[in-house]
Amino acid sequence: MEVLVYGAGALGSLVGGLLARAHEVTLVGRDPHMRRIREDGLRIDGEVDVRVRPRALTDGTHRSADLALVTTKAYDTDAAARALATGEYGTVCSLQNGFTEERLVAALDATVLAGTASYGARFAEPGRVTCTGVGEVVVGALSGGPDPLAGRVGAAFDAAGIATTVAEDMPRRRYEKLAVNAGINGPSALARLSNGATLDGPAGDVARGAAREAARVARADGVDLAGDGAVAALERVVADTAANRSSMCEDVAAGRRTEVDAIYGAAIGRADRFGVTVPTCRTIASLIRAWERGEGIR
Repeated sequence: MEVLVYGAGALGSLVGGLLARAHEVTLVGRDPHMRRIREDGLRIDGEVDVRVRPRALTDGTHRSADLALVTTKAYDTDAAARALATGEYGTVCSLQNGFTEERLVAALDATVLAGTASYGARFAEPGRVTCTGVGEVVVGALSGGPDPLAGRVGAAFDAAGIATTVAEDMPRRRYEKLAVNAGINGPSALARLSNGATLDGPAGDVARGAAREAARVARADGVDLAGDGAVAALERVVADTAANRSSMCEDVAAGRRTEVDAIYGAAIGRADRFGVTVPTCRTIASLIRAWERGEGIR
């Protein structure tokens, strides 16, 4: 299968590099990372050890592939969609945080699948990323139910040695992912702690409360996700990534813009639409946005 990965940072490079063991992969990202991959190939170390030579580009316009994976930060979704709209793709699948798929659907003619990836990835240096935890990829139809294109994508991931689930309950899984992100990202970023230390310490109640609020929004949206189920998912992910720091924690530590709008904005926007209260998510969002404004990055 021909695969284009748009947004080849840490996660995109990891997933694209693993796929390159079995498929023709093109990474689209920024220099000097792409330049180093063109010169020396891509090195993945940590929990897996892989050396591959995917195609590496900085311009993602006017390309084509059987599958386009979108792995940009959520706030770059519209730019990714504009670039992908100039090309031709059989299927597009988002592995981003937040509810970005609807924006891709609005901009693209190709079928858009929902997806999640629980692999841990950290950018080490140009040309090298570190896998900090082996997880799985889940893909499925945005509205749920069976989908032959999702099956084909899942088979392609499996062929490359990536554990993959083709799911028929993506609406619930999307909200479950939102609950996990809401539970761990903001609290860990504000406390500057690893995932495990965040959930096990005084911030644990805040993290669990945010996850429960995301589940409340899901139920108001007609998606069956119990609060206890959201918390269980949060605790399961944290147990698997206890030593890792969340992407938002990494962004705050590096003084970068965060995905607060994609994660907490999604929960708050839908809460307002359905008339439910999410005070914990609102408080976390306000604090992260205040930090961004103070740093001059908002």
